[in-house]
Amino acid sequence: MEKALKKYSPIFVLPTLLAFIIGFIIPFAEGLYLSFCQFTTVKNAKWVGLSNYKRVFTDQSFIDSLGFTVSFAVAAIILINVIAFGLALLLTRKLKGTNIFRTVFFMPNLIGGIVLGYIWQILINCVLSIVGQPLLALNKEAGYWGLIILTCWQQIGYMMIIYIAGLQNVPDDLIEAAQIDGASAWKTLWKVKLPMVMPSITICVFLTLTNSFKLFDQNLALTAGDPNHMTEMLALNIYQTFYARAGAQWKGLGQAKAVIFCILVIVIALAQLKATRSKEVQQ
Repeated sequence: MEKALKKYSPIFVLPTLLAFIIGFIIPFAEGLYLSFCQFTTVKNAKWVGLSNYKRVFTDQSFIDSLGFTVSFAVAAIILINVIAFGLALLLTRKLKGTNIFRTVFFMPNLIGGIVLGYIWQILINCVLSIVGQPLLALNKEAGYWGLIILTCWQQIGYMMIIYIAGLQNVPDDLIEAAQIDGASAWKTLWKVKLPMVMPSITICVFLTLTNSFKLFDQNLALTAGDPNHMTEMLALNIYQTFYARAGAQWKGLGQAKAVIFCILVIVIALAQLKATRSKEVQQ
């Protein structure tokens, strides 16, 4: 039986492998090539070398979007994970109605980003008008915090479910041993629970990090980069460069930005995985 599985395993792997090659490897390789070209369509690409990449680093809008994206990502990652973990702790204490609360907190994750963006745009603009502040289209600070609130509201419930699964897998005998040794609830949390749920922390930080950097639809719906592109994140900046401007020079520039963006997210995500996995406890 084992020999038969080894013999025929390539047949079962082949469909997924072909889908991965056709859907990711080939488009990525073609996109990488086009980042060194000026083009309007794939068939009329003209090789221009590194000129597109040189233009990227002199494009102030890209630099500003990078800074805004990083500041947003740091705040969103911290808030989402801290609040989600706190809710997970509360909802694993065998309180009444925990299943209802889990459902309520998870539901925003089921709503599309565009829909969420427009819903929160209306809510935030209503609040701003009541307190006499400029609306989102003219208010950078409100746009920044509006994006963070929207992202937290959407993702906290999903991360909470992952943390709940991690906490439920912490062996009861470890917690009992800590309590017998006189450890307080705070020390039990830091010395027992957190180390044991590090795999869940690794997953949640990875998901929130990548989601925060590649945020697009919520940004487009909530602020569209207003005012004056000051709340424009990297994904939206690339979109605006590639699609909102006509001309071969803009297509190549947008493609170069996309390649840099992809490499940046991969490097940061791999560094995060290495850092958090090194702290995981072998069970």
